[in-house]
Amino acid sequence: MLRSVEQRRVPGSQVDPRVTELRSAVSRLRRQLAAHPAEFRDRSIAEEELAALAALATADHPEIPRLRRSLLLIAGAIGSVSALGPGVRELREAVDLFGRSPRG
Repeated sequence: MLRSVEQRRVPGSQVDPRVTELRSAVSRLRRQLAAHPAEFRDRSIAEEELAALAALATADHPEIPRLRRSLLLIAGAIGSVSALGPGVRELREAVDLFGRSPRG
């Protein structure tokens, strides 16, 4: 479960706690994917998009539309691998810290 954004603030810190949470979620899912023994058709897509998200998370203000696009590609690529589901959910929650996507 994600920690509260307010709980993550460090006095005097200039790093946005949402970015910190995003970095952590990306890192965890990358480790989980690397440790997952089974190969699946879209694994390379998930790995590429996680690398893109890791690069976006190095910025203080990542592009929100790009975050959402990568999240959708990762969810589509990993969606059928139930062992990675919790990591994808954590990643979605971290992206949602930047604002939920509009639903129509």
